[in-house]
Amino acid sequence: MEMSKNENMLRSMLEKQRTAFLSDGFPSAETRIDRIDRVKDIHIRYKDRIVETLASDFGGRPAGQSLATDVLTTVIEVKETRGKIRRWMKPQRRKTPLFMRLTGGRAELQFQPLGVVGNISPWNFPVALAFSPAIGALAAGNRVMLKPSEATPQTSELIKEMVESAFDPAEMAVVTGGVDVAQGFSQLPFDHLVFTGGPEIAKHVMRSAADNLVPVTLELGGKCPVVVGSSADIKMVADRVIATKTLNSGQLCLTPDYIFLPEGTAESFVQEAYKVLGKCYESLLDNPDYTAVINERHWERLKGYIDDLEKRGTRVEIFNPANESFDSPDKHKLPFMLPIEPDDESLIMQDEIFGPMLSIKTYHSLDQVIDFINNKPRPLALYYFGKDKGEIETLCQRTTSGGITINDCGQHVACSDLPLAGVGNSGMGAYHGHHGFLQFSHSKAVYRQGLLSMGKIMRPPYGTRKVKIFESMIK
Repeated sequence: MEMSKNENMLRSMLEKQRTAFLSDGFPSAETRIDRIDRVKDIHIRYKDRIVETLASDFGGRPAGQSLATDVLTTVIEVKETRGKIRRWMKPQRRKTPLFMRLTGGRAELQFQPLGVVGNISPWNFPVALAFSPAIGALAAGNRVMLKPSEATPQTSELIKEMVESAFDPAEMAVVTGGVDVAQGFSQLPFDHLVFTGGPEIAKHVMRSAADNLVPVTLELGGKCPVVVGSSADIKMVADRVIATKTLNSGQLCLTPDYIFLPEGTAESFVQEAYKVLGKCYESLLDNPDYTAVINERHWERLKGYIDDLEKRGTRVEIFNPANESFDSPDKHKLPFMLPIEPDDESLIMQDEIFGPMLSIKTYHSLDQVIDFINNKPRPLALYYFGKDKGEIETLCQRTTSGGITINDCGQHVACSDLPLAGVGNSGMGAYHGHHGFLQFSHSKAVYRQGLLSMGKIMRPPYGTRKVKIFESMIK
């Protein structure tokens, strides 16, 4: 009975948006700009509550981080999108073959909104990843339905309140609830569906979408490698890698998962990493600047990686400056850990870590590194540190990842004119900036015939003269 109620509610919401979309026609640039401006405005109005609610859902999350990653990023994306919408909307001329031009034919692409875009967003950056795809969808002229994560229930309810304060349900709507609601949501006949999360759940989402031939955008993460060249400055590497790895305590799809260091440099990296961590934290357990693991289930999962490493006799460097106890799952926090040369069969090298751990491996040749990466599922990002242009070119050409940042981590995603995109196991499709506009638009081919019709030439009868014309064009 409950599932039936959920299904009726979801389908009614979708039908309301689709009816409004068809009734109103394609929205003007002014309407689209107004809608994304409202996204910006609710983030500004609710910024304090966003910070407070995220801290409550996580059981500890830095206010400064939440302000930057879940409020500021959205505001910036709106600002960088709004001024480009008119240009993106303009039809683009396309070249026609000579014989079509001679008959007066003209071709163009028109960018048509799809209709209703659904978004199943994750818990790690629950506000930012609910609204970032929505900005692209609204800019493209669509209506939007959001299903935020049940793992951050207070934040999901806040997102619902934010949207309802500024949008008619026919423009943008939010549905909250557990796994059953998410399953029902994924089965709706959207015009496009976005999912951010793990590959295993993505397979279920994709199967559900396939029943209605709904196209999907999947952003799935993966084990993002760091490759450090012999020309790199280890101090700089540690500073920039640890800066990214500590963000959200490693609960980030683009976070470095393991690092390949030249043989003989692992100890230097560990020492420099400790220095960086020491500047960030004097203690961890009750430190408001140290993000908690999202919940007890994920805490137990991460604890299992360490137990597995201990059984294998793997050396693990543990950063715990105040010598605190992390045995209790109540606060679901863990110290920052650096496993040294973990076995390839260990759990931490099989699964995406998504926590405050960074595996360290060493290598003697770049070919060895490339073979290792290419024998793993394709990651969302790859990072290289060094000055060797040949190594950079080799990694770009011989490995496949969603994106690459050179001499830093994750910064390609901060560039709004680059897509956030996975490949293979790390996802499909893209959004951000113009890529989001195109992802959520139908690029419609439009051809305008001139004085003569090509159909007259192509139709029977096929006399000698027509055949000779066709043969003359086959060269």
